[in-house]
Amino acid sequence: MAFEGKSEAEAREEILSLVSEYCDSYHNQGKPFVPGDRISYASRVYDHSEMVNLVDASLDFWLTAGPWTAKFERAFARYLGVRFASVVNSGSSANLLAFATLTAPELGERAIRRGDEVITVAAGFPTTITPIIQFGAVPVFIDVTVPQYNVDVTRLEAALNPGRTKAVMMAHTLGNPFDLAAVKAFCDEHGLWLVEDNCDALGSRYTIDGTPRLTGTIGDIGTSSFYPPHHMTMGEGGATYTDDPKLNIIMRSIRDWGRDCRCASGQDNLCGHRFDGQHGELPKGYDHKYVYSHFGYNLKATDLQAAVGCAQLEKFPSFVERRRHNWAYLREALEPVSDRLILPEPALHSEPSWFGFLMTCREGTERKRVVPAVEAAGVQTRMLFAGNIVRHPCFDSIRGSDAYRVVGDLDVTDRIMRDTFWVGVYPGMTDEKLDYMATAIAGAVRGA
Repeated sequence: MAFEGKSEAEAREEILSLVSEYCDSYHNQGKPFVPGDRISYASRVYDHSEMVNLVDASLDFWLTAGPWTAKFERAFARYLGVRFASVVNSGSSANLLAFATLTAPELGERAIRRGDEVITVAAGFPTTITPIIQFGAVPVFIDVTVPQYNVDVTRLEAALNPGRTKAVMMAHTLGNPFDLAAVKAFCDEHGLWLVEDNCDALGSRYTIDGTPRLTGTIGDIGTSSFYPPHHMTMGEGGATYTDDPKLNIIMRSIRDWGRDCRCASGQDNLCGHRFDGQHGELPKGYDHKYVYSHFGYNLKATDLQAAVGCAQLEKFPSFVERRRHNWAYLREALEPVSDRLILPEPALHSEPSWFGFLMTCREGTERKRVVPAVEAAGVQTRMLFAGNIVRHPCFDSIRGSDAYRVVGDLDVTDRIMRDTFWVGVYPGMTDEKLDYMATAIAGAVRGA
């Protein structure tokens, strides 16, 4: 018997030591880069710490959210500088949860109801707007700008529908913050909720009222994704966060089936009134663990995922710095072809944690020729997600209806759809790879 004569703690220590050795021996043993090798736009960056945490959590066999999840939520909230963070199973679920929270009846006149409007942009990822449409609210689309690829704040007032507009919900594009000073001032002036989809911008900073703050923490609710290509990973996973105690209570309820009880899994009668309360039209004393105050879901992640997240979070500041280095390196290397490509620019008052390097082909340079050439050189590319979401087949069934509104034209959004692409800047990239990427892009552009 391998563990004969050993305590459980000693056996666990031996297992985890072997896991660490295994990871160091068989993972992250990448071969030297050879020009022409495939360069992905994103990849996991990890070491034995993540694997040891994963196995450590698995030995507890607590397969749902538990102690590791609570540990990560505390650490993540501390990093962000907010009071509350809730882990969920994806960034898309985080957006769903954030929006569903703002529909809760206890928010009174500020609650979003069916037919109410939410200002957003069409140049982005679909799950920023899917919850709005699924609930029966009306997304109101306005255009964006290049080279920041974020909302054109001069169009906000035109999108306002007094009495109907209840919120602004949009993403910081590939790490570049939108104009938070203007958007926050607009929301404050008109009493609107602000949801920051921070899934592609974790670690970005924006200076507002003279204070640098992390994106996702300036609005009422922020959301993050921990899918492998993102700034840090749990494999799957995401989070919502807020400083508002009422919003936090609603979010935790909706995430956890909509239940009224706040006891953690495996915990009973924290309030001391499990069997003596009166709730809705239920019999007095109905078990509080099965009282539902919201229409909810099960959006929780697992302790296995959270354990990986705990190790990733410790490395996260170095990830951000490397992303900034990689972006700046590409920006300088591609300056000689800025006559062919519009190169990206950070938002004023921001210090982005870049998710990717965006480029828009200038007139006379065709993306349909550039991108295949870059891909043929072994450099993976991506579009700016949907390009223009309202032109996608998912809108066919509601096209021309009052289920959504477009205010003004979406000319810049359409240009992004036609002419824009991006490459990665994830922390695992070396300067050697960046040099090769820049050469491949420059060559493709000159030949287009």
